[in-house]
Amino acid sequence: MKKNKNIKSYTAAELKAKRAESRTDLSKVDAMTDNKLERLIAEDKEERDLRPDWTKAKLILPHPKQSIHLRLEQDIIDFFKSRGKGHISRMQAVLKAYVNSHRPHAR
Repeated sequence: MKKNKNIKSYTAAELKAKRAESRTDLSKVDAMTDNKLERLIAEDKEERDLRPDWTKAKLILPHPKQSIHLRLEQDIIDFFKSRGKGHISRMQAVLKAYVNSHRPHAR
């Protein structure tokens, strides 16, 4: 897949730090009516001319996951479980990263 120069990847720690830096008062935003929020966006010079083009939008549904039975060595299971809740999702992420790194790159 061709890399998009407009997409930036962040680690979980970087995202957590960015959230801590945010000066947005989300409780104030949540308390606003939709009309007031739309008016504030329209007044913002950086947001004013942004109009999404939904005519080219495509609905892409993810493929359903398939359940399988997998026998793993105990030390592998212990390693992922020791990092807390979500160990199966982390295992899948590792497998997906392996698959993606071994696929031929589209040119």
